[in-house]
Amino acid sequence: MDAIETLMNEHRVIERVCDALVGFADEARRKGTTDKDELGRFVTFIREFADRCHHGKEEEILFATMVAHGFPRDGGPIAVMLHEHGEGRALVGALAAKTTQDGERSAADLQEIADDANAYSNLLHGHIHKEDAVLYPMAEQHLPPEAMERVSAECEQFEEQQTGAGEHERYRALADELVSRHAATSHPAGD
Repeated sequence: MDAIETLMNEHRVIERVCDALVGFADEARRKGTTDKDELGRFVTFIREFADRCHHGKEEEILFATMVAHGFPRDGGPIAVMLHEHGEGRALVGALAAKTTQDGERSAADLQEIADDANAYSNLLHGHIHKEDAVLYPMAEQHLPPEAMERVSAECEQFEEQQTGAGEHERYRALADELVSRHAATSHPAGD
C-alpha cells in the first residue's frame, strides 16, 4: 500500500473517532457528568495515533519531501496544514487538562469539553478534506514517482519506529472500541 492510500485510510479511522468524541462529550453535557478515564482514552488515541503517528508521517516525511521538491513550507497548503495541526494540538491539550481536573465537573466544564470536542472534530473533518482533495493529489501529481516510493518506504519505517510492533493495531482497536461505545450518541434517534 502506498503512503497516500495509508494516510487516507488513517483519515477514515480518525474521522470515526472524532464523531465518537463529539457523541461522548455531548452525552456527558446532557447527563451532567463525564468519565475522566474515557475522555483520557480519546486523548490517548488522538495524541498517539492521529498526532504522533499520522501527523508525524505527514510532517516529517510527506510535507518535508514536498518542500524539498519546491513546495513552500511557509505559505500555501503545507503552511495551512501545519497551522491546523497546531490548532488541533491546542484543542486536545484543553481536553487533556480536563482529564486531570480534580473534583466534580461543573456544567460550564462539561460545556467546555463539548465545545472543545466539537471544535476539534470540525477542524479535523475540514482538515482531512483539504488533505484528501487538495494536498495529497498535489503530491501525487507533482512529486516524481521515485520520491513517492521513498515517501512510502519512509512512512513504513516511521510507523515501525514510532509505534513498534503491534502498537498501530492496538490504537486501531482502541478506535473501534471508542466508536462502538460512543458514535451512536452523536446522532441519537429522534434528534
